[in-house]
This record gives sequence, C-alpha cells and structure tokens, in this order.
Amino acid sequence: MKEEVIKKNEANQRFDKYLKKRLPSATTGFLYKMLRKKNILLNNAKAEGSEKLKEGDRVSFYFSDETLRTFSAQTREETWMTDSRYHVPEILYETTDLIFLNKPAGLLSQKAKEEDFSANEQLLRYLFEKGDITKESLSTFRPAICNRLDRNTSGVLIGGKTLSGLQEAARLLKERTLEKTYHALVSGKMSEAMQTKAFLSKNPQTNRVTVTKQEHEGAFLIQTDYMPLETGEDWTLVSIRLITGKTHQIRAHLEYLGYPIIGDPKYQGAGSQKPLKIPVRVKRQMLHARECTLPDGTIVTAPYPADFSKTLDALRKIG
Repeated sequence: MKEEVIKKNEANQRFDKYLKKRLPSATTGFLYKMLRKKNILLNNAKAEGSEKLKEGDRVSFYFSDETLRTFSAQTREETWMTDSRYHVPEILYETTDLIFLNKPAGLLSQKAKEEDFSANEQLLRYLFEKGDITKESLSTFRPAICNRLDRNTSGVLIGGKTLSGLQEAARLLKERTLEKTYHALVSGKMSEAMQTKAFLSKNPQTNRVTVTKQEHEGAFLIQTDYMPLETGEDWTLVSIRLITGKTHQIRAHLEYLGYPIIGDPKYQGAGSQKPLKIPVRVKRQMLHARECTLPDGTIVTAPYPADFSKTLDALRKIG
C-alpha cells in the first residue's frame, strides 16, 4: 500500500481527473474498477471519483510496487527540459499563482505541432530551473500559458503557475475583468477615438478572417476601442482596447476601417491606405500587447521590442 497527500496544486479538481494524471498509463475503466473494488481509497473510504479534492486529503493505492510503477509511467517526453531554443523569458510581473511574460515576436504562444517550442515550454523550463516545479510534480499538475498572441505579435502573455492561478486567469479572461491594451503602428492618420462594433467570420481553410458591418450566418459580434496616441502625415500610433477577443480581430478590423497595421502580411486589402515608404525594414506586423490591468488596479506593462521602437522612430522622422 502507498499513501499520498494531496498538495495545493492538486486540490480543487475531481478525484478521477487527478487519478488519470497520477496514473497516466491506466485506462479510465481500470481506474473506476479500482475505486469500486476499494483498491484506491480517498481518506480511507470508498470513493466514486466525482469527489472534489482538498489540500491534505489522503489517497491510498492498494497496488504492488510494480503495478504502481507501471501505471505511473509517463508517456509524454519532456523535450523542453533540454531544448536548445530556450531563452530565459522576460518576466514582467509575478505573484504566487500568476506570471506575466513579455513574448517576443516569432515565438508561438502554444505549440501547434509536436516539434514546436513555444512560450508554454519556455514557461515550464523557467519554472523548472527556478525549482518551482519538478519532474514528479508534473505528473499531476502542469503550469501553462493562459492566453494567446499571434506568432508575430509581441507583448504580455499570462501564465498560471499553480492550479489556483490557472483557475483565476481563466475566470478573469472569461469575465473580461482583466483589461488588455494593445499598441499598433498603422497606415493612415486616425484623427479621433473610435468605439466600434462589427461582425467577424473565419475561413478555416485560409486561416483568414473577414470583417463586415452587417451580421450574417456564422459571424461573431466584435467590439474594439481605438485611441490615437501619436499621428504623422500618413501614420498613427494607436492604442487598442479589446472588448471581445476573436482570432485576428485587431488586424482584420483595422484593415476593414482603412488603417492596416504596418508590416502585416495578411491584412492589407482593398480600401486600405497606400503602403508607407519607411526607411527601415519591417518584417512583421507592428502589433504589441502593451498592458494588462488586473482587477486590483495593478498594471503590467511590456516595453516595446526593438523593431517596434525602430519603426516608430523612423515614422517620426518622415513626419
């Protein structure tokens, strides 16, 4: 018999979900069979699997050591532990439960393919090297990035270091009580602030979205606030506040309004301003997740990356 005590990051989840993480090589049917036969007990009593775990609960496994080792075997290969693509992330703000990173352009927020290395793996490696997580703790809980930015959009990413942190971040994002502000460099002179609504639909084949004024089948209502911060003859540094958050919302909406983001390879369509002649090479969309404002008033700010600052300086010079 082996007894284990539920820790903070393992609490507040269903018992059966915990068991599936703890014994990843066991089938769901086997786990429920062990619960019925009392080979797995919760606080020395028979359990159904639907119980919500609390910190300090005791789980007893009436297995042989060999059986426990067999079903505890991890099938996931933790390649991020030694991946040469790792760079120490820029930490903007950190609490016991939450962590805010400044994602560079070119880095995925989360993996699209198994061989990818993303901000999610970067976070795991950072916490592993810091000693906040171990190989053993990963069997029942994994910290994770909670929001997404396009690969070539830079700025604030939110991560959950603990189960409480993941749950808090999910709640804040769902309830929209965490305010996100973006900055973008756009073609065209935006002379006044705008509070806008439109409808967005996505083509899954092209991974491109379309914005229209009229509602239609399959379209989602989007709401975005725009505030010009600095303008030139044919450009604007604009602050953007997302009310809704759909795929490519900012990029496609600005194109639709006639203010395409400078350097955006996908959203430079008809009706947009003529491309600006900038004396620097722009390799990606000039869109940056600038700030997150937490419900307690804490503001997490991501400094501009070098290419964004360089483009803004070049625009200022051409007027």
